[in-house]
Amino acid sequence: VQLVESGGGLVQSGGSLRLSCTVSGPEITFTIYDMAWYREAPGRQRDLVASITYRGDTTYIESVQGRFTISRDNAKNTVYLQMNSLKPEDTAVYYCNRKYSRLYFDWGQGTQVTVSA
Repeated sequence: VQLVESGGGLVQSGGSLRLSCTVSGPEITFTIYDMAWYREAPGRQRDLVASITYRGDTTYIESVQGRFTISRDNAKNTVYLQMNSLKPEDTAVYYCNRKYSRLYFDWGQGTQVTVSA
């Protein structure tokens, strides 16, 4: 299974970005996967930011609640992260994967998000 993240970039504080993550590979059943976005800032561990169940139920960490929106398109095997009102502290490499560590696929390359003050 391959995870390919895209959509990152350099944006000013207050700006927006939309990240995409496409899941591909043999015999995948994307419609039953609970998925999540994670981020890893320099010198910090990789943390879960937002998750979405196969039914579409979502969760967010407190610091992004109300600014980020996770969604999915099962027909495209893709999960999205709409990020609004970006802050410098959102700067990180963003990754997607399954929600639960025991079910992780191999990590993709991630996509860099840099928010300037």
